[in-house]
Amino acid sequence: MFARITQFKMKPGMRNAAEAKMNELKDQIMGMDGMHSFTNVMNEDGTGFVVAVVQSEEKSNANAPKVAELWGHFAEFLEGPPSPAGFDVVVHWDKG
Repeated sequence: MFARITQFKMKPGMRNAAEAKMNELKDQIMGMDGMHSFTNVMNEDGTGFVVAVVQSEEKSNANAPKVAELWGHFAEFLEGPPSPAGFDVVVHWDKG
C-alpha cells in the first residue's frame, strides 16, 4: 500500500464551506482507482493534512490528474497550493 499525505492551509472562515464541498465530492474521492481510505484532519487555524491510502504508488500516480481536478474545487478556500508527499505504508490498521 501507498499513502499520499498532503498538507494544506485554509483561508480564515472557510472551514465549513470546504467541509461541505468535500462531502459533496465524497463519491469522486472514494471512487478513485485503488483507494483504500481517506482521512482529512484540520486544526482551528486551518492547517491540515489529507491522508489517502491507495493500493499502490502506481495507482496513486495514475490518479494524479483526478486528484488535481478535485483540489481545484477547493482553490477558493485555500491560502496556497496543497503540498503532497508519498510514502510506503508500513502499517495500516482499521478497527472497523
